Amino acid sequence: MKTDKTDRRVRRTKSLLLHGLIQLMAEKDIKDISVKELSDLADINRGTFYLHYNDIYDMLAQIEDELFIEFHEILDRTLNSDSAIFSPQSTLQEIFSFLERHRDVARAMMSPHGDLAFVNRLKDLVKERMGNLLVTKQTTYDNSYMEAFTVSGCIGVIESWLKQQTPPPAEEMAVICGNMLAKGLGLYED
Repeated sequence: MKTDKTDRRVRRTKSLLLHGLIQLMAEKDIKDISVKELSDLADINRGTFYLHYNDIYDMLAQIEDELFIEFHEILDRTLNSDSAIFSPQSTLQEIFSFLERHRDVARAMMSPHGDLAFVNRLKDLVKERMGNLLVTKQTTYDNSYMEAFTVSGCIGVIESWLKQQTPPPAEEMAVICGNMLAKGLGLYED
């Protein structure tokens, strides 16, 4: 029982810190955010912050790692390079649902004050996974161009979607993005 109570307190503290970090990242770059400023905003003691993180960058890295673990699980579960027919709909549906659940964090990470390393890591992951799929597909284009098109297109759509105050639901975005990818990659005819 004591463990449950401690776990709740830890989760509450980390949640307060996360929301504070998101709020500060809307205003300033991560390099300009101090532990004192974040702790004051979250209304916790700086010592409590240091129980969980070494510094702001460690906190950011842990948040990103948690997101990428879940993102990898989605891609592992939904992408199948052995499939004869490429259908990105189910993968995109899960990705947009994931982003909906983590909208505030994703928006902060991909904002002008966000973390470029996060965006680059996301691009690299999409490039790697799409590259694995494209190797199995017969196209008339060089795969490096196809990868670049896919990565830039997907990340651009996600950034645009995250900026909207009332964005379309994940299901609708999966259809929109899936259709654009399928047409752009020449995987079906009009």
